[in-house]
Amino acid sequence: MNLPWLSLLWLLPLVGAGLVIVLPAGAARLAKWTGLLVSLVTLAVAIVVTVGFDTTPVAAPYQFVESHSWIPAFGASYTLGVDGIAVVLALLTAGLVPLLMLAGWNDGGERTRGPHAFAALTLTVEAMVLISLVSLDVLLFYVFFEAMLIPMYFMIGGFGNGAKRSQAALKFLLYNLFGGLIMLAAVIGVYVVSAREGSSGGTFDFRELVSLFSSATTTVDPGVLKLLFAGFMFAFAVKAPLWPLHRWLPDAAVESTPATAVLMMAVMDKVGTFGMLRYCLQLFPDASTYFRPAIIVLAVIGVVYGAMVAIGQRDIMRLIAYTSISHFGFIILGIFVMTSQGQSGSTLYMLNHGLSTAALFLIAGFLISRRGGTRSIADYGGVQKVAPVMAGTFMVAAMATLSLPGLAPFISEFLVLLGTFNRYWLAATIGTTALVLSSIYMLWLYQRVMTGPVTAGNERIRDLVPRELVVVAPLLALLLFLGFYPKPVLDIINPGVEHTLTTIGQTDPAPLTAEGAH
Repeated sequence: MNLPWLSLLWLLPLVGAGLVIVLPAGAARLAKWTGLLVSLVTLAVAIVVTVGFDTTPVAAPYQFVESHSWIPAFGASYTLGVDGIAVVLALLTAGLVPLLMLAGWNDGGERTRGPHAFAALTLTVEAMVLISLVSLDVLLFYVFFEAMLIPMYFMIGGFGNGAKRSQAALKFLLYNLFGGLIMLAAVIGVYVVSAREGSSGGTFDFRELVSLFSSATTTVDPGVLKLLFAGFMFAFAVKAPLWPLHRWLPDAAVESTPATAVLMMAVMDKVGTFGMLRYCLQLFPDASTYFRPAIIVLAVIGVVYGAMVAIGQRDIMRLIAYTSISHFGFIILGIFVMTSQGQSGSTLYMLNHGLSTAALFLIAGFLISRRGGTRSIADYGGVQKVAPVMAGTFMVAAMATLSLPGLAPFISEFLVLLGTFNRYWLAATIGTTALVLSSIYMLWLYQRVMTGPVTAGNERIRDLVPRELVVVAPLLALLLFLGFYPKPVLDIINPGVEHTLTTIGQTDPAPLTAEGAH
């Protein structure tokens, strides 16, 4: 009997969220443990899917496929399936959530049913991210792409630590809802075009739409396809976020609890870059090529802008948030250079960014909570003398963030730059400046916070406790392991990348010689 593994993957956390929220108000501890247990079972299912995924050349591009009728009148179906790219991101999502449950163990506060709500909202976001990753129906994807904003809005506004958390939550919601509204028009447009051009009526089936819009066979007006591409791309660029649509991210990250910020930046925002790979490129290959130069320019600006603005920050959390804008620029750059190295590097970067950002943000959160909630860099100093383990783990996470060789982000950043150079050598050259800039802001942050004499008020900072070590240790271990041996992950990713490039009719350019770069 073949179990519906992908349905189990997203329904388990959704059902778990419902179970947690109906527990008695006085059972806060039970609610926390139930949420953690459900997230661990979800991780087990994600591991089963990953282990069972066939990476051989003869394997089907989409596996574990499930398909059931949903809204026949609209040609919409409940169709699920995964390629190697979705498998890796689903594993990242399922792997991070148990750690975030532990990291946010006390985020519900003392309020009645606070722990229940925090655990339930976290599981709900996880469920909606997972079904977005495994959906093969455009309408089904859109529904959950938008629905995940609601639980995240309440997590930012209801559990955030900052004084302006309500404004940050509203800003997050308005930006993303506006992007989703534009995408809704494009989704409707896709259906209308498929009904007019297809032989069997309108459809939302992703695979049928890819065939219908194929560069080799489509009869759809190229101008229409460019407009549809722009609708999808705008929504994904807001969620990713791509400069200059990033303005909601720093405020939302700073005003949230660290666990919520990681759930947003390391998990939810990846749906934006995943959508670019899955929907923008494969549904609209010609339009993607047409807009490629403009998107690459914006990505490179984001890489440099995020790094430069991070250098000038005086707030620890805001500095880390701006580093993510720079990193998302790298991810989007790798996607749109449309080379195998660039797209493999981008997908690996999504995984590695999730691990490094989670480690850095959570350790910084542990530190800030011990200092009364102050995020000002000037209030710290000498932490390594009173909390050496915290300082050491922070150092490893910081070095991963600046892509130090030997740690996982270096491999993905190197692949992105390598894949970019052969097609857009100038973009790659400008992008490498971020390596220098990241060294400046990360080393400066570590020096100001962790080294030197102990600043008044820091002498009572205690080191990481066992629960916090359980959160941090797996992240650092994976950063080290994947830094030296990324092959297991790349073996899963590469078939998906090859399928994407074949679908959009792109091949790797010939290696650029020194003469060709002038």
